[in-house]
Amino acid sequence: MAAVETVDYHTAGEPFRIVTAGVPDIPGDSVRDRREHAPRDEGVEFVRRLLCHEPRGHADMYGCFLVPPDGAGADLGALFWHKDGYSTACGHGTIALGAWAVESGRVAAPADGEVDVVIDVPSGRVTARVALSGGAVRSVAFRNVPAFVIAREVEAAGVRVDVAYGGAIYASVPAERFGLRVTPKDVDQLIAAGREVKRALSASPYAKHPTDDRLSGIYGTILYEEVGERHQRNVTVFADGEVDRSPCGSGTSARCALLAADGTLRPGDEMRHDSIIGTTFTARIVETVSEGVITEVEGTAYRTGDHRFVLDPRDALGTGFVLR
Repeated sequence: MAAVETVDYHTAGEPFRIVTAGVPDIPGDSVRDRREHAPRDEGVEFVRRLLCHEPRGHADMYGCFLVPPDGAGADLGALFWHKDGYSTACGHGTIALGAWAVESGRVAAPADGEVDVVIDVPSGRVTARVALSGGAVRSVAFRNVPAFVIAREVEAAGVRVDVAYGGAIYASVPAERFGLRVTPKDVDQLIAAGREVKRALSASPYAKHPTDDRLSGIYGTILYEEVGERHQRNVTVFADGEVDRSPCGSGTSARCALLAADGTLRPGDEMRHDSIIGTTFTARIVETVSEGVITEVEGTAYRTGDHRFVLDPRDALGTGFVLR
């Protein structure tokens, strides 16, 4: 009977399942290499499907495999996955990993103050700065890889969109261009619009990462609306129609790159980014580098459970199914 152990978190409402036991070793010289290998390894794919698919998961499930870091200076490596495969970046997952690393004792931390958890992910090395008070994690701010603008006002699915990179490549478009609002009642139409935009750009030059093709591909569509000055609400539709319940960490970085290019977000300014369910990340630009801008995105993550999943060999459903 197959058994897999996980610790589950949510970051601003978005699930994150950390696999602590039961996944085969994933070979590769780097986390980026391991991401290339994982989809071809039936043992690894077995675990991903088991944890993502119903009845143990759902169409919007998300998580990671813990892997060795790329080198000295990092505390751990993480390979992010969802129901459709493996992503290059995950901001909400990085926030959850920072909280988990401290709360599990993997990284020593003071009762009051801050500690850095350094994590190697497919897009590069990121840092989760964990703030504690009275021995409890209060918040986590992750410093991302450089974010930058790829293209502006690109025609896609009958509207014009902006394309930017924040660890993954995102298309950004005001929801009103589809006659929609970023509210739960419009979620089905938002998913359809997000899919249309992604499909329209998938084979375009705007889906290409400038230096490493392993980071190429339109990962998601960010549909947003203005709430106030440097205050936006968004829903990110990623992979094949998955809905991010959080404001999307790497997507927030991509939005910051676009706002910085517009001159509406400068170093020292803070952006508030709300999700479709009303949760919030705050973001800021901490540095400008040759590749773009370094952003810091802050949120909270909470443990929701510790699990030991099994698959009975008599179970005809096997690793499960995806209804949507």
